[in-house]
Amino acid sequence: MAKKSSIEKDKRRRKMTKSFAGRRSRLKAIVMDKTKPIEERFAATLKLAELPRNSAKTRVHNRCEITGRPKAYYRKMKMSRIALREFGNKGLIPGLVKSSW
Repeated sequence: MAKKSSIEKDKRRRKMTKSFAGRRSRLKAIVMDKTKPIEERFAATLKLAELPRNSAKTRVHNRCEITGRPKAYYRKMKMSRIALREFGNKGLIPGLVKSSW
């Protein structure tokens, strides 16, 4: 099980990313628009830099919803390989069959 603080930190980042997404996308559109004057683009860049770092989408890390494990994460299942194996062995994941030979 991952530390509770790291799980909560990631949840905070996801929430902040969601709340600042619109503002960030508008500012990025202004910065990338080559037809706008350079002063306006620079002002948008400064405003973008003033936003909290944790509101950036790249700061969010995929974590297992059951254990909080950050590595070996399956996006489709939203869980780590260890949790996937445990739930698969118990028969709790539909369509997943434990292979044996």
